[in-house]
Amino acid sequence: MTTTPTTPHTTPTLAPREQETLRHIAAGHTYHQTARHMGLSTHTIDAYLRRIRTKLNINTTAELTRTAITLGL
Repeated sequence: MTTTPTTPHTTPTLAPREQETLRHIAAGHTYHQTARHMGLSTHTIDAYLRRIRTKLNINTTAELTRTAITLGL
């Protein structure tokens, strides 16, 4: 019987726009500032952040910021 090695702490991959959004929010920018800088609507920024929170199992902005620092964003 063969077993597949598992990685206990695999981090889901964030899309480039999700990474950019996370970088802006972690830098202290508002949704509106982030949206304006990226040329998107605040609704899209909100959708990106909801997706990031779901992928990384994050609930607070502080956790988002800590994760951005950890990822080098």
